[in-house]
Amino acid sequence: MLTFFSYKAKKEAFDQGMAKTRRSFWTQFSKAVAGKSQVDDVVLDALEELLIAADVGVATTVKIIERLEQRVARDKYLTTTELDQLLKEEMAELLVASNSPQVADSLPIPYVILVVGVNGVGKTTTIGKLAAQYRQIGQQVILGAADTFRAAAIDQLQQWGKRAGAVVVACGRHKDPAAVAHETIQEGLRVKADVMIIDTAGRLHTKVHLMQELAKIRRTIQKLIPEAPHEVLLVLDGSTGQNAFVQAEAFTKATAVTALAITKLDGTAKGGVVLGIADQFQVPVKYIGVGEGITDLQVFDRHAFVESLFAGRSA
Repeated sequence: MLTFFSYKAKKEAFDQGMAKTRRSFWTQFSKAVAGKSQVDDVVLDALEELLIAADVGVATTVKIIERLEQRVARDKYLTTTELDQLLKEEMAELLVASNSPQVADSLPIPYVILVVGVNGVGKTTTIGKLAAQYRQIGQQVILGAADTFRAAAIDQLQQWGKRAGAVVVACGRHKDPAAVAHETIQEGLRVKADVMIIDTAGRLHTKVHLMQELAKIRRTIQKLIPEAPHEVLLVLDGSTGQNAFVQAEAFTKATAVTALAITKLDGTAKGGVVLGIADQFQVPVKYIGVGEGITDLQVFDRHAFVESLFAGRSA
């Protein structure tokens, strides 16, 4: 697995970032099962409410509860301690394992990433952190400022490029995004870059226009590298809860999203959105943002996510 930082640093940052979700969920759950030795309808009803409150989503919550009900019906007796383990197993199963290459040596070179998402979700910051992380392991990175709708997006990407030591291809506002993508790929091929990351406009006001723009960018890239983009990364703000579901639906319809980056989970108690989105859209979560630092954008590990969520169970 692509590892930019030590296991200890990653785990500490991850656990701290998940603290709000963990405390909120388990505090309420502990109250629901207080004094009970076995799982009954009251416990399952309380669990259902908590999962929905954590923004797991109705459909995914129903799926989890139905599986637990089947287990109770089959075994006739299920303790609240056993419920913990079953919940862990169900949650881990719902999180689609990423099929994206995670080992730097296994990535095709050049590796082209097209990044999509609405304004304000942390899209440009995510690109900057990824660039910095790839640079730390010795990769040469080119960034493409194809979000030409907002001057601020271009400026922000240029600032991140300086911080990360990555070249930024920017052609200014109101330029054709596909033309910027074309120049980015050309420059990347010229300097033999390892990774090319292209930012795109974060607008959803007309989904038809969004679809057309993303399709044009893809066609332009493929004229130079037929198999690219190798990854289409959708960035979502985990703290927005159900709005993240709406955005995921719009973008997965507009383009072939291959992976998700869910940001800002450190500022919310609704980290369950990770479960719901991965389950409902069947797109792997590749990165998770649990803080402001570069180390806080981490390669997602579904088992570590579930273990971190359950780490506060006895607290």
